[in-house]
Amino acid sequence: MNNRQEILQYYRNNPQVDVLIIGGGINGAGTFRDLALQHVRVLLVDAGDFSSGASAASSHMVHGGIRYLENGEFRLVREAVQERERLLKNAPHAVKPLPTTIPMFKWFSGLFNAPLKFLKVLDRPAERGAVVIKLGLLMYDSFTGKDRKTPPHRFHSRAESLVKWPAINPEILCTATYYDAYMPYPERICIELLRDAEAVYDEARALNYVRVVGAAGKTVRLRDEVNGEEWEVAPKVVVNATGPWIDRVNAALGVPTHYMGGTKGSHLVVHHPELRKMIGDHEFFFENKDGRIVLILPFFDEIIIGTSDIAIENPDEARCTDDEIDYFLGMLDRVFPSMQVNRSQIVFTFSGVRPLPSSKAKTTGQITRDHSIEVLPPTAGLEFPVYSLVGGKWTTFRAFSEQTTDVVLKQMGLKRKVTTHDMAIGGGHNYPTDAEDWLADLQTRTRLNPEWLRMWFDRYGSEAAKVADYAASVGNDAPLIHSSEYTRCEIQYLVRQERVEHLDDLALRRTSVGMRGKLTRLLVEELAAIAGEVLGWNQQKQQMEVQRLAEILEDRHRVKLP
Repeated sequence: MNNRQEILQYYRNNPQVDVLIIGGGINGAGTFRDLALQHVRVLLVDAGDFSSGASAASSHMVHGGIRYLENGEFRLVREAVQERERLLKNAPHAVKPLPTTIPMFKWFSGLFNAPLKFLKVLDRPAERGAVVIKLGLLMYDSFTGKDRKTPPHRFHSRAESLVKWPAINPEILCTATYYDAYMPYPERICIELLRDAEAVYDEARALNYVRVVGAAGKTVRLRDEVNGEEWEVAPKVVVNATGPWIDRVNAALGVPTHYMGGTKGSHLVVHHPELRKMIGDHEFFFENKDGRIVLILPFFDEIIIGTSDIAIENPDEARCTDDEIDYFLGMLDRVFPSMQVNRSQIVFTFSGVRPLPSSKAKTTGQITRDHSIEVLPPTAGLEFPVYSLVGGKWTTFRAFSEQTTDVVLKQMGLKRKVTTHDMAIGGGHNYPTDAEDWLADLQTRTRLNPEWLRMWFDRYGSEAAKVADYAASVGNDAPLIHSSEYTRCEIQYLVRQERVEHLDDLALRRTSVGMRGKLTRLLVEELAAIAGEVLGWNQQKQQMEVQRLAEILEDRHRVKLP
């Protein structure tokens, strides 16, 4: 059952499921895969597209959270660092090592503030000097373990730093470089988890654009947001993995809660060749003058700049504001004062809400980034329990999913069959040890352009073979007319295989063209025509999808299609 209508019809005829997961972000997708591996009948639904909410607004980093150490969250940091190493191993095509550099302007500042923050005596920002950062990095490295895939940190003198980065602020005393990791295509990891789950167990299925509209007794009422039809399923357990929307979904289920208290994080994507060349393959992770931890991250030929941490009531209203843009552009002066960046170089903005728990912390930075499961037992109105997944980070999704799965299995009286500790994800399965030989064999077999094969390998890992086989079967590996980054057959493959329902699914999540500021009116219309061929869209529907995407780009990402 890969066809959407077949899946919908199946559940109309067979409403009994073991677990209903609401939310197709990273925590929902991870739990979906883990439950499928245990051969649990599981249905996942999302009111929008997969990975279109909080999971689409990450900083693209896989990190242990070094700054959480001064909040005393040692368990979280240890778990996150170890999960980072697992992701580097299990998804080498999707998660890459990232050298991260911290510029420092003082030696001893914050030496006494850090323990006071740990004891919750101090809540105001305090600049961290080189000694404090050194102690933190020593602890951070110690959590990684013996089988690390990243080298330990090292310090660079002022002179060494100025040689490596001539435009760096000459007022620095030194820099430190340690390693985390980054995800060029985070949304694709969600898609691969979902596809892995469906491939391993026939009674595990995921549907985007399906909303929960009510619940009573043994059933949950769902609505297809594509055609408006409603139907019911009867789960034994419900997992609410909707992140910042958890309380809203619980209210729709008839069990109001007040678990969430998220904060908004915004980012800019900037095209600035000079700054991009200057930072090289390094992320710059530093403390702004107001104490806020901010970042400059290499992202293909562009740069991601972020992030804010602002309390917000309504997650649907998260947008990058003018004040945030001014802040981000102004903070660059702290590290690269000679690099002038202005609004004309911004090609995309994005903003999302961290699914943090409700908290009485005095500052947003003090709210825990750890994860927990809030349990609503069966009530007079509902005959099944509801497990709400509060908190969590991209980096720790596998551990959180494992914890959730174990709780669900215990509720159902089942035992775990397999673990995901060392399980590959998507294109990480059968990942070649020698990429050159693997690509040469693939080129010999398919006779396709080797440059495209390499690009597909960089995007999809070993799954590039399936894209190549499809391209060979249709006899077309020519690039899109209005873009040299994707091929026509590749777009067709993504639409056929990855549950694309709207044009924005394709432009913003299945590919990177939207976020990188590559969309033009001609390219959007070309993508709509290709998707239309596969999905049966007529000319009117194609134009509606073009208009929908244009409105989303302008409203949420400050991008106007020319």
